[in-house]
This record gives sequence, structure tokens and C-alpha cells, in this order.
Amino acid sequence: MSVVLLVRHGQASWASEDYDRLSELGERQSRVLGEALEARGVRPDLLVSGSMRRQRQTAAAAVSGAGWEGTVTEDPGWDEFDHLSSVQGPVEFPEVPGETDDERVRRFDAGIDRWASGRYDEEYHESFPAFRRRVDETFQRTLDRLGPKQTAVVFTSNGPVSWLTARLVDGGVPAWARLTQVVVNSSATKVLIGRRGTSLISFNDHSHLEAAGPGLITYR
Repeated sequence: MSVVLLVRHGQASWASEDYDRLSELGERQSRVLGEALEARGVRPDLLVSGSMRRQRQTAAAAVSGAGWEGTVTEDPGWDEFDHLSSVQGPVEFPEVPGETDDERVRRFDAGIDRWASGRYDEEYHESFPAFRRRVDETFQRTLDRLGPKQTAVVFTSNGPVSWLTARLVDGGVPAWARLTQVVVNSSATKVLIGRRGTSLISFNDHSHLEAAGPGLITYR
């Protein structure tokens, strides 16, 4: 049996001009993850990261924390969906004076719901069906590189992790929409590939953050 660990990147710089970089806390989350995986005896045969900066930074911090050797292969198929295009669609997503973080999150989520609804696919740079196909194909590409009884650690984002989880439990789009709201930064989702096919073993494991002390659990 082979194993794929799908890791969501550490906390990025939410609501800043350059979202695509880890915050100080995100760096720490990623290093703690690496230390925890090493302590559990995880020895990856394959390390893969999306091409986004926050994904690559998470991979670098986790690999450093674990003391692993080996090259991290970059595959843009693991990138998150374009959140600006998906939220804005045909309209702008301007700053709203006086808007709280919670209000901005709700407005953001409403935009994602519109994108995922399937009613406006022609209006987006990457439609939701196209996103799903990309993630499915990238996952299969990763499996094709994995030998029997080998382990891959993939550094990606909330959207791909949630979609693969939803698909593996036959939850479809409704499950994806719910799962995206609860995936913790630097969490690990475990997928097993064996005689019975590809199976979800665990989702959103963030016990390494709980063990490391308070204040490490974030969702954005």
C-alpha cells in the first residue's frame, strides 16, 4: 500500500496586498508539521509542491523541520484556484470601508459559492468543473510517480485538499463547499492506495498544532 499526505499550506498573509506568502505564524505551523511527521516516522519517497509561493514556503519549512533530504518537485497542477477571479467573476471585489474581517470572509465565501454553482462557468478564467478536472489529473499524475509501499507528501491548498476529500467520500460539490470552511493551515489529509483502490484514511489532522501549544490553529 502507498500513502499520499495532502498538506494545506501554513497561514498566508490574509487581507494583505501580497496574500501569497506565509505569515510568521504560517512559517512556524509548517516547521511544527515537519517536526511532527518526522517524529511519527514519516519518510517520504516523493515530495511535491504547487507553484504558489505559500505552498513552496510551506514545503521548505516542513522539510527543514523534519530534516528530510531530497528535492521538492514543483507541479502547478496543485495550485489553488484563482481566488480573485473566482470571487470577482464579472464584477469587482473592492475594499469596503469599515468592513470587518468576518464580513469580508462572508462576502468572499458568497463569491466562491457563485463560482462553484455551475451557473456562470463561462464568466470565469477557470471554471469550477475545469478546476476539479485539473486537481483530479494532478492527483493521478502524482500517483503514477509513486511506487508500491511508497509515501508522497504534497504541499497544496484548501481547494484541492477539499475537492479530493469530497470526491473520495462521494460527497460531490456540497461536501466540497462545507469542507473548505474547516481545513486548518498546515493540516494533513491521509490517502491510502491499496488493493481496494484509493481511500481516505484521515482528514484535516492538525494534532501537531494542538500539541505544540495554544494559538497555532488558523483557517485563513
